[in-house]
Amino acid sequence: MKKHLVVALAYDRLCTFEFGCTVELFALERPELDVDWYDFAVCAVEPGPIRAAGGITVQAPYTPELLERADTIVIPGWRDADELPPPAMLELIRAAHRRGARLCSICSGVFVLAAAGVLDGQRATTHWRYADRLAQRYPQIQVQPDHLYVDNGQVITAAGSAAGLDMLLHLVRRDYGARVGNQVAQRLVVAPHREGGQAQFLPRPMAQGEQGRLSRLMDWLRSHPGQPHTVASMAERAAMSPRTLQRQFQQATGLGPVEWLTRERVALVKEMLEVPDVPLAQIAERAGFGSEESLRHHFRRLAATTPGAYRRRFSGTI
Repeated sequence: MKKHLVVALAYDRLCTFEFGCTVELFALERPELDVDWYDFAVCAVEPGPIRAAGGITVQAPYTPELLERADTIVIPGWRDADELPPPAMLELIRAAHRRGARLCSICSGVFVLAAAGVLDGQRATTHWRYADRLAQRYPQIQVQPDHLYVDNGQVITAAGSAAGLDMLLHLVRRDYGARVGNQVAQRLVVAPHREGGQAQFLPRPMAQGEQGRLSRLMDWLRSHPGQPHTVASMAERAAMSPRTLQRQFQQATGLGPVEWLTRERVALVKEMLEVPDVPLAQIAERAGFGSEESLRHHFRRLAATTPGAYRRRFSGTI
């Protein structure tokens, strides 16, 4: 079978961090995963020299013709949100979109997708400081200014810098399942799972003591998902009032404590579904959903598929 080809675009004044995250995720050999890992290439979409942030010069070995067979195309931050990308570059994006390639942008890279017209009528996100500019310039796009990343299926957009890493790990989970995604995150020494709907900008940092208590509570909840948890019981364990707990979860994650816990449980269910022959009732009990009906409801809501379909796709991946 042909390997999935991921191509990162390179152009003058390239954003080094976003480009580097893409290389780190897809270019490295990962034999320990025992899966058919991606092929990766860098494609120059305009003549050199290609200068990158920090005084680096990038020499891209491939020309735009490579995009004709790319399965996934990653657009790092665009050099200037107020500069319209070259027409030839936009046509390459449109052509890739027409033939079904997956298109991904990080930070200001969304302005390339927007200018190409492939985001019309869809949801998208970008770095919070660009969100108003994107919405004003392209009113046909439903801008989600608080999201880490937005997955529309064929087109995926991420907010600033580190949120791009969350999106790229999300792509790995989409392609190979939660277990492989978590292994890659572990190798990168980053959190294994951050939902795209989490807040990208926190208006006020928590006090050090509060942050420590909340972090300890989150770790405990992750290690005891099968127990019954309520806002009151979580607040008691964290030595906070329920109102304070609600406020701090919202500030730290953009989610309330119950919704955060539900998403953690769904992430755990994904891992357990990748093990063949474990009964769904047993998975529901271990993950804390209590019943298959509750598990199915929340899984469909958050994973946009059924547990059975997910198991058929990813069971036995490793």
